[in-house]
Amino acid sequence: MPNTPPQSSELKEYAETARRSQVRIATNRGDIVFTLFPDDAPLHSAAFIKLAEAGFYDGLKFHRVEPGFVVQGGDPKGDGTGGPGYNLKAEFNARPHVRGTVAMARASDPNSAGSQFYICLDDARFLDRQYTVFGQMTEGFEALDAIKRGDTMTSVRIEPRANATP
Repeated sequence: MPNTPPQSSELKEYAETARRSQVRIATNRGDIVFTLFPDDAPLHSAAFIKLAEAGFYDGLKFHRVEPGFVVQGGDPKGDGTGGPGYNLKAEFNARPHVRGTVAMARASDPNSAGSQFYICLDDARFLDRQYTVFGQMTEGFEALDAIKRGDTMTSVRIEPRANATP
């Protein structure tokens, strides 16, 4: 079955899941953990959860690593040109691009994000309000800093967060 974007009827449930969960990306370099921002980026948070729960990201590679800038993955083709088969409408917000920020990559069209995401290795405030920020790392900065181009996301899981808001 092809991947489909979250439907409006699913957004409330995905937002509730996002509020009480965290994302764990297991890599050969260690785990990267981040929380989601369902109030600032409801569609992007929901789409990430839906893809992760379907196993979409499992086994995909980090195809781009720019030292001091970002690591990027989520492309099933592995070359920066692939996606889930749909695009998401931009949800630019006031969340800043700082170390550990998780945002959706896109082409020149602001509404072209799909499954590719990046994590900031350092502050990149010049990207603010131009890309949809949908998460922030809480753990695993050593693993993030060690990621090399071609490293694999062994698994991407949505798991309960101990300090989740009810």
